[in-house]
Amino acid sequence: MATVVVDHRRGGNHLPSPPDDAPLYVPRRKIYPQSVSGTFRRIRWIVLLVTLGIYYLLPFARWDRGPHLPGQAVLVDLANQRFYFFFIEIWPQEVYFFTGLLILAAMTLFLMNALAGRVWCGYLCPQTVWTDLFLAIERLCEGDRRAHMLRDARPLTAATVARKGAKHTLWLLTAWWTGGAWVLYFADAPTLVVDLATGQAPLVAYSAIGILTFTTYTLAGLMREQVCLYMCPWPRIQAALTDEDALNVTYRYDRGEPRASLKKGAALRTAGEAAGDCIDCGQCVVVCPTGVDIRNGADLGCIQCGLCIDACDTVMRRIGRPERLIAYDTDLNIRRRIAGKPEKFRLVRARTVLYTALIALVGGIMLYTLAVRSPIGVAVQHDRNPVAVMLSDGQVRNGYTLRLINKAPVETTFVVTVAGPDGSHLDIVGGAAAGDGRVHVTVDPDRTRELRALVTALPLPGGETSAPVVFRAVDAATGGVATADDTFRMP
Repeated sequence: MATVVVDHRRGGNHLPSPPDDAPLYVPRRKIYPQSVSGTFRRIRWIVLLVTLGIYYLLPFARWDRGPHLPGQAVLVDLANQRFYFFFIEIWPQEVYFFTGLLILAAMTLFLMNALAGRVWCGYLCPQTVWTDLFLAIERLCEGDRRAHMLRDARPLTAATVARKGAKHTLWLLTAWWTGGAWVLYFADAPTLVVDLATGQAPLVAYSAIGILTFTTYTLAGLMREQVCLYMCPWPRIQAALTDEDALNVTYRYDRGEPRASLKKGAALRTAGEAAGDCIDCGQCVVVCPTGVDIRNGADLGCIQCGLCIDACDTVMRRIGRPERLIAYDTDLNIRRRIAGKPEKFRLVRARTVLYTALIALVGGIMLYTLAVRSPIGVAVQHDRNPVAVMLSDGQVRNGYTLRLINKAPVETTFVVTVAGPDGSHLDIVGGAAAGDGRVHVTVDPDRTRELRALVTALPLPGGETSAPVVFRAVDAATGGVATADDTFRMP
């Protein structure tokens, strides 16, 4: 026997509770989102054009770094272990910058959630952006919601097959170019495009494009809202992070209830009875890309895209009622309006201040580190076997692997010295001795040079087995200094 529960917030809507044997997973019903126009739809078009424009065209942007460096503005150079972003060059040992970027991304996501719920999901998430593009292609080929549904309900005809074939062809071409644009970030884009077209590109490039074509076509074209409803963990995380002051797409039931058709609502008002602004037209549901009825309250399927706001505003204008029956709002404000209190929006509160401060702190640290980092570096590693050798004249020799790093776009000459135990003397295989214990070593632009370094010194006094040793490399042209510490050991 079915039971009935009453939701007092919405003026007494009667919602049947599910039976005890209801399945945990409801079979998918195909969603046909209807096109809509309005403020939030325009924002989404702008975001789509900007983000996809950046993604598809950025690999072809040029940046002059000098004669010996790549000219692509954004490049992940796996062969040489470099990441280039316009004037920034990141080396493998500077991976902490990527850690900082991940922290910034997380804090920004938390801040967006604290301000406006799943606004990331509704406007900037790659799944949302590509799904929006695929939906536009679908409408172009198969028509808007009503025409598409009628055509699917009828038996297949040659015209329907042609439309669907054109749609899937355009989907595959879009997915293919999406995968192709991704691999262009890992090699010189114009060169790789020619190699791909002539069949001379490496196998890994074709494999990556094939995998990304399949995933884009499947996720954005076939699965669509299923990714948001079942695969993405963010709705569950967001629900735990949000609070009552976060703005969310909200049905203002204090205005909308009780629902009635346009004619019935007019009759009720004429009779002096209560009638809400909602005429139960369902436009907010048919435009939703995930099929959510926002009038039933907060839902994990709602991606906060605002399309239901545009649809409802259009209806409200037509019937002469105030707009924003659905709006970015809070349940707290609804309760305040019901109680006759003024609205209260608290965008500045403890968590938003905390997230903003963390973003500023991490961003400031990264900018400072980028500004003061040296274009040269030195690293040293002691030999493991043997750790030391006793020479015939009684002195002790230790061997090291010395790495000199030149991040500058020009050839650099290093003046290398060592400070260690008494009588320390430095020899570098491949270096030019310059007297006074100095050795000159030349390193090509944007390169690391590995050399064999030998430090000879007198035996350590007092039976000591080890002592500190410091390698110092000075840029002969600029005077920049880099040091590396290690240990001098006895046999």
